Amino acid sequence: MLRVTRPALLLLSLLVLTGCAFSTASRSTASSPGRPEVSDVVVTPTNSPTPTPLPTLSPTPTPTPTPAVKKILVSFTGDCTLGQNTGTGGNQNSFQSVVGTDYAYPFKNAVDILSKDNMTLVNFEGTLTDSNSPRDKEFTFKGPFEYVNILKEGSVEAVNLANNHSFDFWQKGLDDTEATLDSAGILWSIDSHYAIFETDGVKIGMAGFVFPYDLAPIYKAIDSLREQGCQIVIISVHAGIERMYEPEESQVKMAHAILDYGADIYVGHHPHRLQPIELYNGKYILYSLSNFTFGGQPNLTDKDTAIVQCTFSLQENQVIGYDLNVIPFSMTTTFPGNDYCPIPYEKGSEGYQSVMDKLHWSDALNDDASVAYPDE
Repeated sequence: MLRVTRPALLLLSLLVLTGCAFSTASRSTASSPGRPEVSDVVVTPTNSPTPTPLPTLSPTPTPTPTPAVKKILVSFTGDCTLGQNTGTGGNQNSFQSVVGTDYAYPFKNAVDILSKDNMTLVNFEGTLTDSNSPRDKEFTFKGPFEYVNILKEGSVEAVNLANNHSFDFWQKGLDDTEATLDSAGILWSIDSHYAIFETDGVKIGMAGFVFPYDLAPIYKAIDSLREQGCQIVIISVHAGIERMYEPEESQVKMAHAILDYGADIYVGHHPHRLQPIELYNGKYILYSLSNFTFGGQPNLTDKDTAIVQCTFSLQENQVIGYDLNVIPFSMTTTFPGNDYCPIPYEKGSEGYQSVMDKLHWSDALNDDASVAYPDE
């Protein structure tokens, strides 16, 4: 019988326990070869790469279109008297005797020019009436109602009636004239009666005054026309001294004040002579355009006249500048005398240069007369 001593028993027990532990560890390793236990693995989190943000695409701005510049061409002439002095209608050289019923005749040499503009404005000096009761004065002008067709045939759209011959046949003469113009579709202005002509979406306002020593009514007219939406305002003034080639100092001050207040152009008549064109603070003053087709005088002493054209440039309904063009004319094709049929002077002729000198103008200015308005 094998006898195991106590020390040997203790050693055997230790070996058995150690073997069991070793066997258990071996089984654990063997059961999942190459695969560590979850409890033995230290997991280090992997940071996902931060995505590169896509560039923000700014929308391509739609370019703001530059507002178009609109051009409006207006023609101006001097005094037009479609008739003659009282009692001279039967004279061989009177307007009525020469013109008769040929309504196209007085403007036949100018209509090609005037028909190509947006509007023509003339100073209508006289009356269209059947009244036989003239005022007691040296010259009283009238023509028959039918002579309104001369304006229509001449492509005249508007007239100024504010002058010293509007009342030659008292209130009836003026009333007849206004009614006749209305029936023909021709605009007219005088004192507090303003005219508005619309073309190509642009409103042209007109007001006329005779010897205005008080400028308040003119300022009122400018305000009223602006309030009615007029982008262009024309002020016609009948003033000055007859047969004078230079404006009076009072005319100059008045014209300056009118433009300073807000008118776009000043157009003058009455002296029956051409007077200089002035450029004042970026705007033009036509002090006197003399006569044009003028039945009031069968024997002219100065036949020089002109059509003055202004091309207004507008942007966003505001005038930003304009071009001025002078076309020298003779009031008659015969001289001395008067055949009431204005004709353009040939460029370079003595008459052509005479007109330019009186207006203080030149061909160079015609070619480069564009003026931009100053900021206001």
